[in-house]
Amino acid sequence: MTWQQIVIIIAACAGAVALAALFCWYSNSKLGVTKYEIEDERIDRPLRIVHLSDLHAKRFGKQNCRLVGMVKKLKPDFIAFTGDIIHLYRKPGEEAALELISLLVKIAPVYYVSGNHEMRYKNYRVFSQKLADAGAVVLENEYVVVHGVALVGLGCAHLKNNKIFEVTPDFESYKILLAHEPQFIRRYARAGYDLVLSGHAHGGQWRFPFTDQGVYAPGQGLLPPLTSGEHILGATHMIISRGLGNSEFPLRINNRPEVVVIDLASPRSEQ
Repeated sequence: MTWQQIVIIIAACAGAVALAALFCWYSNSKLGVTKYEIEDERIDRPLRIVHLSDLHAKRFGKQNCRLVGMVKKLKPDFIAFTGDIIHLYRKPGEEAALELISLLVKIAPVYYVSGNHEMRYKNYRVFSQKLADAGAVVLENEYVVVHGVALVGLGCAHLKNNKIFEVTPDFESYKILLAHEPQFIRRYARAGYDLVLSGHAHGGQWRFPFTDQGVYAPGQGLLPPLTSGEHILGATHMIISRGLGNSEFPLRINNRPEVVVIDLASPRSEQ
């Protein structure tokens, strides 16, 4: 083998490594925005929600500047965060979480429910108060009315204890549920929610090219059906965020971090 051939082989290998590194960075750190539009007669005025989930203590730039800047440009009426803002099994990342919340609340009100990582965090009760002190509205098995919409927060511990029916508002307003885990969609639909926002599945972690299929999700196993996008069961719409960070497996493939935007409006507003 000549030295010219050796150089070509080395250059080809270096190029392949560089492309692989770029692809990994793109799949794990290049934020994407996914937008949905839902119409309902009970929506009094157009309402924009930014849905975030599964940060797992990740930072997108210094003080999460890229994430915060993207949310600011989207001009939400409120921000919904559906759990796993910390990471239990590595460094929990309270600092990154509280830093992000304190910046997001300057853009719009932030409503937060816990995920499975918070549920098992021994300091969660104290951390929950820190989230509230940073400006988030922490919803644990309760609801608030926001712009005429009932916004229900079901913490992960309540999901595990089968308490979903205890929090359903009995009035006829549009009902949005924030619940970390999507695999309970049938329970959410039976409880009468109009819109459910979830995360947890991380988009299936690795996603097959040119498909909407992920490889694995906790609670669903291999080739899970509920990892991202909009799913409709009866009158219930569920929108699942692919999330922002990573859990035990530290690498996403073909699965960019996601910021979800939902625009709610009445069909009358188009007339």
